[in-house]
Amino acid sequence: MNTTPVTASLVDLATRRQLPLHQYMDSATVNWITANRPELRQTSQPTLRPMSQSLLTRAGLPDSWMSEPRLYTSIHGVRHSMRTAALAAVLAEANGLDDADTAIAIVAAAVHDCQRQHDKADHGHGGRAAIWLAANADIVWGRFGLTAEPRQVVQAATAVRLHDVPYDAFTADDQPGYLRCKRVCDVVKAADALDRYRLPKLKWWPDARHIRGLGFDQFRSLAFDLVLISEKAHLAGASSTAAVLYALAEKGLV
Repeated sequence: MNTTPVTASLVDLATRRQLPLHQYMDSATVNWITANRPELRQTSQPTLRPMSQSLLTRAGLPDSWMSEPRLYTSIHGVRHSMRTAALAAVLAEANGLDDADTAIAIVAAAVHDCQRQHDKADHGHGGRAAIWLAANADIVWGRFGLTAEPRQVVQAATAVRLHDVPYDAFTADDQPGYLRCKRVCDVVKAADALDRYRLPKLKWWPDARHIRGLGFDQFRSLAFDLVLISEKAHLAGASSTAAVLYALAEKGLV
């Protein structure tokens, strides 16, 4: 008989290996994240170019873009996607990406999980999101006040498709697309990995072995703070979009 209480926290459910398909943040899990803050190197506060700031204010995407509406406020929902977009902007700035590639990385990060079906290991969700992005390119780029150019759409879709594929699992068919937009792909994968401080097991937290360069360690502290500030704000009653924008403002990113 399953004795797990309905109100069990994500961290308790993870310990019991009983996490449900759809997972929502709770106060006990936020307290556990706070208590397990690792020793993180403090770095200078990043400053984003005005274009990046403008794009981030538009990154709170409509719930109608989600394949599974129940995921909109889950741990793979809009708060995760907005933080990933912000971290992509920070990584793009730190690694010298130009305006065009930075915009591609932000757009890709904002939609990378939109075709997930659940919060567990949903293999292939990157590929589904890439197809959705290509089919809805004008709507997506228009949301950000941009015009969808074919090259940019292909690069964003490639980054989205590969974000959930480990580097060592790239196939021969993956390599040419990756090499054509390597820096954008690397930024999106690293940004997604940095937001793993929201997950309810320490072994699932950010691991630099799964990304490539990019000053990953430099922004761990920022990533941790964005999770805590936005998740606390959401639990206090702010909408998902408002919670993340509040966190971004607190950290001087918008």
